[in-house]
Amino acid sequence: IKLDIQCKQYTDSIFQWNKESFNQLTSLCRLYDCNITEKGCADLVEALKSNTPHLSELNLNWNKLRNSGVKKLSDLLEDPHCKMQKLLSVSDLFSLYTHTCFADLVKALKSNPSHLTELYLNHTKPGESGVKELSNLLKHPHCKLEKLQLEWCGIPEEGCAALIKALKSNPSYLRELNLITDLLSAHTHTHHHFSARLWGCNLTEKSCAALASAFLSSSSGLRELDLSNNELQDSGVNLLSVGLENPHCKLEKLGLGHCSITEEGCVALVKALKSNLSNVSELDLSWNNPGYSGVKELSDLLKEPHCKLEKLHLEMCSITSQCCAVLINSLKSNPSSHLRELDLSWNDPGESGVKELSDLLKNPHCKLEKLHSECSKATTHWTHQATPHSVACAV
Repeated sequence: IKLDIQCKQYTDSIFQWNKESFNQLTSLCRLYDCNITEKGCADLVEALKSNTPHLSELNLNWNKLRNSGVKKLSDLLEDPHCKMQKLLSVSDLFSLYTHTCFADLVKALKSNPSHLTELYLNHTKPGESGVKELSNLLKHPHCKLEKLQLEWCGIPEEGCAALIKALKSNPSYLRELNLITDLLSAHTHTHHHFSARLWGCNLTEKSCAALASAFLSSSSGLRELDLSNNELQDSGVNLLSVGLENPHCKLEKLGLGHCSITEEGCVALVKALKSNLSNVSELDLSWNNPGYSGVKELSDLLKEPHCKLEKLHLEMCSITSQCCAVLINSLKSNPSSHLRELDLSWNDPGESGVKELSDLLKNPHCKLEKLHSECSKATTHWTHQATPHSVACAV
């Protein structure tokens, strides 16, 4: 039996009338936002203990587990027969349990770490003790974590540095680290491919310098970097561009949405991508102001035969009909372009820009598969399929 429920009308009584089903659970148990309390969590853990070797995923997010519920969960994880691979179970809607409770949960994982590959601890307050235990878990030679999410956890700069240090000390399996709204100024060197999502982390120019230096290492495994919603400004992006120019940089996805970038920063960024025949296949510059010169540089990049860009996001970038024309001409002049997805939503291409977009999609050589262009000042909204390759184009 696999159980997947999201319903606020459920309470702890779910375990009373369905106890036999819980005893027969085989691999998956998701009870998202079901008003489960510490008592319900205790009942669930008792039911699952008889089936510990088979359960691979447990999701109790947005319930009311509190300290005692999480303690029961920790006991389940310590069971030597537990083969849990994915745990999403500690975001507590009405109370944040204590730092000690968080540390106990991670200690339980450390005592039996060899199976867990995904750990989601979002909306928690790990404190110094919790971060220390997490760092120790990442250092463990048998730790096989591939995804670790710590969104909205309030981890300070020194805590982030400790986590990164733990990753550097151990040839970790970790591929994805999410530290949304936390601080990070440490850079990473890893021999494995690595993704860092640092959305809204109060990053500064200094942070960009540290990240750029990470690109200089031939051992850097950083492949995806999301710095969106940080006040990087042109000065920070200029520093980041120095790293992107380095031939050791293997970055494939770069997110810079809502980073207060103007023409100067955009021009420097794109020139860096051009000079290195970049591996970047996805670029997000939405909610910035690249201006005509920035868009012109992007257009020149798209003309390059070795440009690998497949997805380009330019939502809310004050793109005019003139900018739109330059972009479209670059795509027309390079039929071998790799670009498959272009987002021009909430710009003002004008009637001439809308017409040129429509003509582009009718071109048999156009390889765009997705074109988003819901325009803030346009009077029409339409869906167009110009070729067998073009889908869902809204203007």
